[in-house]
Amino acid sequence: MEIQNAIGADIMMALDDVVEPTSDPARVDEAMERSVRWLDRCIQAHKRPLEQNLFAIIQGGVIPELRIKCCAEMVKRDLPGYAIGGLAGGENKEDFWKTVKLCCELLPADKPRYVMGIGYAEDLMIAALLGADMFDCVFATRTARFGSAFTKHGMIKLKTEKYS
Repeated sequence: MEIQNAIGADIMMALDDVVEPTSDPARVDEAMERSVRWLDRCIQAHKRPLEQNLFAIIQGGVIPELRIKCCAEMVKRDLPGYAIGGLAGGENKEDFWKTVKLCCELLPADKPRYVMGIGYAEDLMIAALLGADMFDCVFATRTARFGSAFTKHGMIKLKTEKYS
């Protein structure tokens, strides 16, 4: 928290305990509970709440009951925004989308709902349709790393002779 305050981050993320969403349910529950406790510590440590926005990170794997509990606990803290974390770690697409949908339905509609770690453009579109407002995504950087770029005319492959 001290570092995020010092660098002047507009959006600060609370510390959370991230486990693979398909982990043992007891471990997923432990991570969710720890994330709630750590959020309280982050709120106490946050030195510039009027200038910087602290987001909670919702955990609970792909277990609806844990996501419901975590959303309820995090929303009680009345933060500027909420991140949906702990996904993109081995769960199937249907579980990913169901979890995003559930969290978006439970989180305040008047505050940003941010889905962390999206890997594909298709997931960005579906998450937006499910109610998410913000994202981070490896898709663009991963695509660039393999020599492609997005343009208004579509994707181009920069490694072809045409662009040498």
